[in-house]
Amino acid sequence: MGAVEKYQSALVFAAVLGGLTLGQVSGVPPVADALLLPFLMVMLFASFTGVPLSRLRDAFGNRRVLGSSLLVNFLWSPLLAVGLGAVFLRQQPALWVGLVMLMVTPCTDWYLIFTDIAGGDVPLATSLLPYNLVLQLLLLPVYLYTFAGTLVELPVRLLVESVLLVLVVPLAFGGAARWGLIRWRSRRWFDRRFLPTLSPLQVVSLSLAIGAMFASQGEVVVGNPRLLGLMAVPVIAFYAINLGVGFVVGRALDFSYAELVCFNNTILSRNSPTALAIAVVAFPNEPLIPLALVIGPLLELPLLGLISHVHVAIGDRGWWA
Repeated sequence: MGAVEKYQSALVFAAVLGGLTLGQVSGVPPVADALLLPFLMVMLFASFTGVPLSRLRDAFGNRRVLGSSLLVNFLWSPLLAVGLGAVFLRQQPALWVGLVMLMVTPCTDWYLIFTDIAGGDVPLATSLLPYNLVLQLLLLPVYLYTFAGTLVELPVRLLVESVLLVLVVPLAFGGAARWGLIRWRSRRWFDRRFLPTLSPLQVVSLSLAIGAMFASQGEVVVGNPRLLGLMAVPVIAFYAINLGVGFVVGRALDFSYAELVCFNNTILSRNSPTALAIAVVAFPNEPLIPLALVIGPLLELPLLGLISHVHVAIGDRGWWA
């Protein structure tokens, strides 16, 4: 990981403080609001360009990990998010919707790094990545209509338009850029020279988007300073519960250590930037929903780093046959 990736949480926190400060300057909020979506589109383009959709078939070589990860990510985790919201966020429906959006969108990039750090099966993790992306693109509107429609006003047409604008358009451009660059130069050049530039671009554009969001919604944050802290409790609970689920499933299905690390990172890492982009477009009258999703980038990196140390300790001590 480069310096930009290592200090993503610090950059996001600095963006929050910088956005709140700039938001107090007259004339800044409307400008920041106009810049928010372009920053998010750049971030998603950088993320989706690195997705190897051509590897969809590869995951069928290990159907135990593929099937169990899809069941956990797209059946168990949405139900867990609804349950955690009912326990911790019943009085804050907007935060509850933000929690659901965060937990139903599996990661499409960071978990590869932490799989590699802990000695997991990176090729297998890479082959799972396209499934995570395609299924969340198809199922996110379904989850929101099912779970969030009773909590906040949910304009279905705007939701579908936001998915098309925020997910389908960057995915199409990213796929076209990937295909064109590989044909123009080579896959080796793309993987070794171009791909490493995308991750820093993604982190920087995400930080700029978060800064713009807090600059445009500074009054909401200042008026509700404790609400973002409320999100931290169910998010940490999600990681703790799903880590336990990962070990139980891994033992039951006799995963190897490398498969276990791959599986755990797949079901733990969340795609908070994508959920944030959808929330900004789909819920223009509910600013607390996108603001709640900022807790994901703040907590994910340190939590995944801690979990990587847990995996390494297990592997070093031979506790997983």
